[in-house]
Amino acid sequence: MIHFVGAGSGAIDLITIRGAKLLKKADVIIYAGSLVNPDLLNYAKESCECYNSAKMTLDEVIEKMIEAENDNKMTVRLHTGDSSIYGAIREQMDRLDEEGISYDVCPGVSSFCGAAASLKAEYTLPDVSQSVIITRMASRTPVPEKENIASFAAHGATMVIFLSTGLLEKLSKELVKGGYSEDTPAAIVYKATWPDEKIIHCTVGTLYESAKENNITKTALIIVGDVLASEYSLSRLYADDFSTEFREAKK
Repeated sequence: MIHFVGAGSGAIDLITIRGAKLLKKADVIIYAGSLVNPDLLNYAKESCECYNSAKMTLDEVIEKMIEAENDNKMTVRLHTGDSSIYGAIREQMDRLDEEGISYDVCPGVSSFCGAAASLKAEYTLPDVSQSVIITRMASRTPVPEKENIASFAAHGATMVIFLSTGLLEKLSKELVKGGYSEDTPAAIVYKATWPDEKIIHCTVGTLYESAKENNITKTALIIVGDVLASEYSLSRLYADDFSTEFREAKK
């Protein structure tokens, strides 16, 4: 059996209870070494075989999974954050389907949730933004043209931008092109929830300079939107003149 496990956003105690139990039982762990906190491997038993997929191809990852299955061993494929976001999980599952190997998925805490917690921010504030756009800049790996940054920026919603720290000068221009002003609040969250986490508050127009001043070149999320400012409306759900299934409005 193969268990795809979301490692969480960085801090080792932010893995789920289910994920930690699977790590403790695993005979083989294949982990995304470029992003997963290596201290999570401390959950593994002494006899567990651990492989860093940052140094492996897809074929090599699948080969290790097949070997483990043939030896009747349980494998954990440990992905950063939650494997459903930029996890390259589908291509692995398709190959396992072809091989007739069973698998399941254990969700994790994505770094975009970890970043919000570190910022003490709410991405969906009444009358400010009720949508969150998770995306990334096109680089060596393209994105569909209809999903370019400027087209998303036109919505004025909260944006969480992955895998783009090395492209901040261009990112700022695309955000402004799409409709954000240069003084729209923004934040750079480096290694959210890790011990060496760093948070930089800035604006759309100062993203590049802020990252350069703090020597941040990778492993950071970019958050953009007026939810990082102070003005918003209170939730109607808890308003005293608002009835719900559980509470009558006060006269």
